[in-house]
Amino acid sequence: MRFYTAGIPISTKGSSTEAGLHRVKELGLDGMELEFVRGVRMSESKAKKVKEIAVENALGLSVHAPYWINLNAKEKDKLVSSIERIYQSAKVGFLAGAKDICFHPAYYLGDDPKEVHIRVKGILKDLSEKLKDEGIDVILRPETTGKPTQYGSLEELLEISAEIDGIMPCIDFAHLHARSGGKFNTVEEFIYVLEKVKEYLGERGLKNMHIHMSGIAYSSKGEKHHLNLEESDLKWREILRILYDFGADGFIVSESPNIEGDAVLMKRFYEGLDKG
Repeated sequence: MRFYTAGIPISTKGSSTEAGLHRVKELGLDGMELEFVRGVRMSESKAKKVKEIAVENALGLSVHAPYWINLNAKEKDKLVSSIERIYQSAKVGFLAGAKDICFHPAYYLGDDPKEVHIRVKGILKDLSEKLKDEGIDVILRPETTGKPTQYGSLEELLEISAEIDGIMPCIDFAHLHARSGGKFNTVEEFIYVLEKVKEYLGERGLKNMHIHMSGIAYSSKGEKHHLNLEESDLKWREILRILYDFGADGFIVSESPNIEGDAVLMKRFYEGLDKG
């Protein structure tokens, strides 16, 4: 597994993506997730420069698309805007050298989850085909969501990933934990997650993982906010051990408030498993 920061490290001197990449390299980390969460505001020329720096420093890149996405929106303009935000994230992210485009897919809005699933699946199939036709070679990564009112259970996303080319899940273990009201926090449950990945996607699923990790505060309604790993009850060390035991490959994005602190913490622990 490789370890990324969710955005520019806090300790970066300056606020540019380029400076952030150099800081990621100094920290001994493996890459960065470009945070387009407030909008896709990176120009095409800057994206190309970001790619150059990432390649020069052997760093990986991924993208988190804007928060304002709901592929089950009732209003046509909101639905069209949601699709466009994913498309623009993919287009600019691809120019920057990112392969994975992560996003929160939808809300149920009181609809039958099965109907929402069909709706979302149709939209993502069309979008994936459009990107492929335009030569935008990325993987769309709908993320497991942190509230039961949001579309994005593990099984929903694995089914979509199994059925549509160009779609793979982003597994957020903190979201699984919060969405379930405190479950998904035992060795048995972590094994269940990876076994489900293998059941739906085979070995390619285990060898191409995109994971988000952080601590999390939650209630009976699900996610409240992210926490640093050591301030939460998430058994992140056990998650890393299970990933190691399964021979999983891919990368883990630290979304903790301290961003690089937990990314370094996880990387050191994971590398210690090899020596243990």
